[in-house]
Amino acid sequence: MDMIKMFLKELEQEAVITRKMLERVPDDKYDWKPHEKSMSIRQLATHIAELPGWVPMIINTTELDFAVNKYEPVVINNTKDLVAYFEKILAESKAALQKAREEDMSAIWTLRNGTEVYSADPKSEVVRMTYSQIIHHRAQLGVFFRLLNIPVPGSYGPSADDMSF
Repeated sequence: MDMIKMFLKELEQEAVITRKMLERVPDDKYDWKPHEKSMSIRQLATHIAELPGWVPMIINTTELDFAVNKYEPVVINNTKDLVAYFEKILAESKAALQKAREEDMSAIWTLRNGTEVYSADPKSEVVRMTYSQIIHHRAQLGVFFRLLNIPVPGSYGPSADDMSF
C-alpha cells in the first residue's frame, strides 16, 4: 500500500474514534477545565477538531512560521457546531491527501518561530506526527470526561464504560 493510501485509511479510522469523542462534549461544560494550567474543554475539543487541517497545510506548504502566522482558533460554543467543524476540516484533509503525490511526501517541511527552528522533517513524518497529536489530545479529553463522570467511548476496543462488569 502506498503512503498516501495508508494515510487516508488511517485518517478515516481515527476520524471514527474522534467523532465519538467530540459528540460527547456536553454543551454546558465548554468553559470547564480540570486545572488552571489546562485548556478548557472548548479549547481542547476545538484543537482536536482542527488538527486534521494540518494535513492540507503540510501538503501544500513548506513550513509554518509562528512569527508570521498568528494562531486564531475558531470559537465554538456547542457540540453540534464542533462536530460540523470537525467534519468540514476532515473533508478538506481527505481532499488534500487524494490530490497529493507520493513523491512530494519526502520534501522537508519546517516548523519554526522566526529564526528558531523547532523541526524540519519529511512531510510524511509531519503528517504522522499530526495523527499522533490527534490521538494524544483525544486521550486528554478522555481524562476530562472521566473527571466529569461522562462515559468515555472506546477507542481501539471497548472502554471501561462500554463494558458491563
